[in-house]
Amino acid sequence: MAFPAFFDAVPAIVLRDPLAEILGAAEGGLIEYRFADAVRLAGHSCPTVAGAWLMTTRALSALYGEAVPERGGVSVAFGASQGDGVTGVIASIATLLTGAAGAGGFKGLGGRFSRRNLMSFELAGVDELRFVRRDTGDAIDIGLDLSPVPGDPRMGALLPSLLAGTASAEEGRLFATLWQQRVQRILIDHHDDERLTPMRRGVHSVPQ
Repeated sequence: MAFPAFFDAVPAIVLRDPLAEILGAAEGGLIEYRFADAVRLAGHSCPTVAGAWLMTTRALSALYGEAVPERGGVSVAFGASQGDGVTGVIASIATLLTGAAGAGGFKGLGGRFSRRNLMSFELAGVDELRFVRRDTGDAIDIGLDLSPVPGDPRMGALLPSLLAGTASAEEGRLFATLWQQRVQRILIDHHDDERLTPMRRGVHSVPQ
């Protein structure tokens, strides 16, 4: 399967997963995740998946600084319900990178490494998305605003015929190209554009 070439230019993130280390799945528990992994999980590449990747990687980097972020060491909370808009898609990417899961997550091993109930929805006081380090209580509240990277207006004209199955092969290729060009701009040209992912820091109590 051939992905668009720009996927390889999106900065990867290295995480340390203590469970993976214990079970011998990764030397030192270190696992590198790339944007292509998010695409494989979602089954497609779109602005939402790109935005979820940016929000999660930026929040983890902000929480851990120069240290390697710990997968399983962060809880994730959404202000919206899981079924609201694109919340579920964003949550799936956040789970991929943080390990945080809901009631169906991994229940742990010998009382350690549980990922269950580390992701919550409709949490009061959360505007969009909150990441909290479980060891320190340090928190990052982060949002997503893709308006600084608008799509090509030609996509709006092409989409109805694509969905109706009446578009030509050339029109289909053009739409796909324009679609991925926006994703590329989000992830490459605007990778460090703080307007896309406004953040604020906080501290929350750490469960005992």
